[in-house]
Amino acid sequence: MKTKRPSHFLPSMALVGALLCGAGAQAQVRNFDIAPGELKTALDAYAAQSGTQLLYKMEDVKGRSTQGVKRALSPDDALRQLLDGTPLSVRRDVSGALVIFAAPAPPPPPSDKRSEVEQVTPGMVVVTATRRREPAREVPMQVSSLSTERLTQAGARGLQDYLGSEAGVDVKSTGGPGIGTLTIRGVSTGTQTISTVGVYIDDVAFGSSTAAANGAQMALDMALLDLNHIELLRGPQGTLYGASAMGGLLKYVTNEPDTTEFSGKAMVSASTTRHGGAGHMVSAVVNAPLKEDVAGLRVSAFTDHAGGSVDSVDLRPGRDIDGGRTSGRRVSLLLMPAHRLRVRLTGTTQRIARGGTDFVDYDASDGRPVRGTPTRQLFGAEPYRVKTDVLAAEVEYDFGWARLNSITSRQRVRSSAGTDFSFGYVPLLRDAGIDVDSTVAVVDVSLDKTTQEVRLTSKADKQLEWLAGVYLNRENSNNRQRIDTTSSGLPGASPLAVAIPAEYREAALFGDVTWKFSRALAVTAGLRTARNRQHYVQQSDGPLAGGSQALEARSSDSTRTWLLTARYNLTPGSSIYARAATGYRPGGPNAVLRDPATGAPTGPTSFQPDTLTSYELGYKADLLDKRLHVETAVFDLEWKNLQQYRPVNGIATIVNAGAARVRGAELTAIYRPDDRWTLAGNAAWIDAKLTKDAPGLDAVAGARLPSSARFSASLSANYTFEVAGFAAYAGATQRYVGARNAGFAGSAALPFYRLPAYALTDLQAGVDFRRASVSLFVRNVFDRRAQLAADSTVQAFGGPAWVSLAQARTIGATLTVPF
Repeated sequence: MKTKRPSHFLPSMALVGALLCGAGAQAQVRNFDIAPGELKTALDAYAAQSGTQLLYKMEDVKGRSTQGVKRALSPDDALRQLLDGTPLSVRRDVSGALVIFAAPAPPPPPSDKRSEVEQVTPGMVVVTATRRREPAREVPMQVSSLSTERLTQAGARGLQDYLGSEAGVDVKSTGGPGIGTLTIRGVSTGTQTISTVGVYIDDVAFGSSTAAANGAQMALDMALLDLNHIELLRGPQGTLYGASAMGGLLKYVTNEPDTTEFSGKAMVSASTTRHGGAGHMVSAVVNAPLKEDVAGLRVSAFTDHAGGSVDSVDLRPGRDIDGGRTSGRRVSLLLMPAHRLRVRLTGTTQRIARGGTDFVDYDASDGRPVRGTPTRQLFGAEPYRVKTDVLAAEVEYDFGWARLNSITSRQRVRSSAGTDFSFGYVPLLRDAGIDVDSTVAVVDVSLDKTTQEVRLTSKADKQLEWLAGVYLNRENSNNRQRIDTTSSGLPGASPLAVAIPAEYREAALFGDVTWKFSRALAVTAGLRTARNRQHYVQQSDGPLAGGSQALEARSSDSTRTWLLTARYNLTPGSSIYARAATGYRPGGPNAVLRDPATGAPTGPTSFQPDTLTSYELGYKADLLDKRLHVETAVFDLEWKNLQQYRPVNGIATIVNAGAARVRGAELTAIYRPDDRWTLAGNAAWIDAKLTKDAPGLDAVAGARLPSSARFSASLSANYTFEVAGFAAYAGATQRYVGARNAGFAGSAALPFYRLPAYALTDLQAGVDFRRASVSLFVRNVFDRRAQLAADSTVQAFGGPAWVSLAQARTIGATLTVPF
């Protein structure tokens, strides 16, 4: 590397990670998960997990290896273990960065007390849940950070796989990847008007905020390619993250470009599924420094072929109809033209295409497959595709006393999905004198969304910290629906065509203040106020619509959400917290008919926001000489004015009615009895019920909410060892989910179907040969036919329940070659 004039960067050093928010925070014990192998890779992982700035010469670490760290340790002990067996040492320089150097050590420069060696306490698991980089154990709420490396090793391919081991979290597939609904802590009515879980890519809010664009059924199912980790926030996040985060938040965190070193990796994976097709995935990531310490470019791409496992019969016979392809690319450019200024430009594109849905016909009366095998009766084809494009510009400037962040995004989503509703529409049309063989409801949704967020965050302080921001959102969408028919094998006329062009505009102000009364006690209060305006037109035509008509509707509403937390450190390694917070989903307009005589609306012209208030108590601790990490929480959620669909004079509208209460408890534990074993588990108990009747759902008080198991849990064990001098690992995961409801008992609007409890077992193993690594995985070892989700729509017409099953036993291998 070339030598630079001394400034805020050391000459001939590599820069990794990001600054911590204060030396005092570094003293905490953390759980590290860094694999044995190349020292450079391990240091990168250390920096990513800790948010620490490391400086070192490439020639000092090149060619060296480490045994890794997979246990709870104090940060300085963790770094010492990484460097054990090497001639490298650590000190802190005047900028606060940690310098790794080889003997003879360069003399430390004159400095104040902050640069003393005894102050060096690097590394901690850092998350961005509170819009600050903070140690996860110090965040006063339940936050999970999912390692994408481990998910890849386990053969995870979609959102259901990513979150399958997270107790109290449900992904309801509506036919396959890219078309599903995410639920956290049981906050669901089964058929959602608007999502109850927010989704972010880094700091960019993803997806529609309205009921018009089917956003609740399109939770972002992003591939693992070049993701750093996935954060899962439980409980309402309305104050910092806005609308549609009343149940929680899912955040995909991507890797930033490295401005110091050229690197990359290539990956090939192949798998085979019992009674299904073979699958394969190819991906590559390349990182190139354009100018050392100033500019870096990171490019990644992948293609993933899913073999499919569901067959179809009747007019549309086929094998593995749910097979297809997912592909994507990401380009990220990082610019640091000045010490205090960072600019990151990112473009992400992903395409999901499937030949059909993964639903299987089940008899609603006995919960058994109609034909004994994973089969679907189809009269018409059900292909679907989802195209996602996201552009983001993130600008950060450090004033010293505060950090300014500006996040601008532009996203474009296009989806098209067909659903065979022949069970319902064929008899209806024949009664009307229209003879058809099949009817397929096709929904084409387009969304163009532009967001702008500006946020000012104070520097870390021993007593007072604050955050203030403004958020703007502009959405234009169109929801086009039609019914395609066939008669005697030929395309027929469409009996119904609907288009719903819509506009959504939102402006919000938000902020919070943290006051640290002492080293042990900190209290945070936050507030967000938001206002939105909406406009849409419902255009319909065809015999089932009663001819051509256009209904226009407008609405506006304002909402406030608040947050209050208190955290108290019992010991340096344990704390308790109390959290009260609110969340909401925005209201919106209803298109209704007008009385021809009076001009008065014949139904509600708008629906209101529904709101949720959460009360939570939690405990987090490192115990048993820092080998056991425990987190537990109890919570009580009160959900009011539930949004639900209800037909009024033949027009589908959204109304507010009813209330629900969700009470629950969560437990997470990680135990490392020695340097090789890691045992982990999490469990959740959830009691989610209606407390008031919900007429739109045709459900009464006392009924359980859909999609939530009373009890769910996951256990895993991982062991590291050596094979011929090469680092290796083996592990197993066991997960259990209790019985759930799809729909409500006795409901005609959302018919009841019982999803039985299930248990699934997965195995993983691998070896790192330094120049390449191989991982093997077996998912669903005992080939259980677990029912993950169900759609009970056509049960009202005498049809079966459509059930999404866990993939049958799948065996696969992944080869990764770094360079």
